[in-house]
Amino acid sequence: MDFPIQHQPKCNHAGEPAGPLWMPAPSAFLDCPPGLEYLTEIDKIQIHQQIDLLEAITGFETNNKYEIKNSLGQRIYFAVEDTDCCTRNCCPCFRPSTVRIFDLMGQEVITLEKPLTCASCCCPCCLQEIEIYSPPGTLIGYVIRAAHMCLPKVTIQNEDRNDMLRIVGPFCTRGCCKDVVFEITTVDEEYVIGKISKQWTGFVREALTDYTNFDICFPLGFDEKIKAVILGACFFIVSL
Repeated sequence: MDFPIQHQPKCNHAGEPAGPLWMPAPSAFLDCPPGLEYLTEIDKIQIHQQIDLLEAITGFETNNKYEIKNSLGQRIYFAVEDTDCCTRNCCPCFRPSTVRIFDLMGQEVITLEKPLTCASCCCPCCLQEIEIYSPPGTLIGYVIRAAHMCLPKVTIQNEDRNDMLRIVGPFCTRGCCKDVVFEITTVDEEYVIGKISKQWTGFVREALTDYTNFDICFPLGFDEKIKAVILGACFFIVSL
């Protein structure tokens, strides 16, 4: 897969028309996984799913693709789902999947692995989860659905399975004419320290497609690994 380098003037990946510029690459930081330096300088991330005309017209599930940008609209990463055709179309909502996230040089910097597990919050022994790796092969955290009968809740864990944060959504995750907000809280849910907003995209797109866009807001001083795990949580929330 080809990706553009920064300030490439004429085209994007795969010969598409020129799109947004990439965020300038920051200096490398000690003990920061390569590629996560971008996350040290931002407190907001925008995730925009790309529209696939074949899927929109036929309803045939294709591999999802996402642009990941900063608050200035500069692209930070590009994410691509990597699943086979049978899995995508036979088990669309809770399918096992791999999402690969690339930087401006086309290097895979984050990998999200989601196994096939139970979709019911009534089965706490086998709840859904995503494993986050950065660089690929090095585990940095987990996103796990918390057992709750009414509200969608997600737990953010580090690589040692220690609970770090909680994400709490509303009773109804299908917004009508407004964004759906998931609060990022402390583990005890006493303090709200950020949010993930699932954007309302309009009646036509909401009715005819399953495309989703997200905004993530978190403190600037968060550890870049935790920011990467929160980024992975957005791809988990899609199925809630």
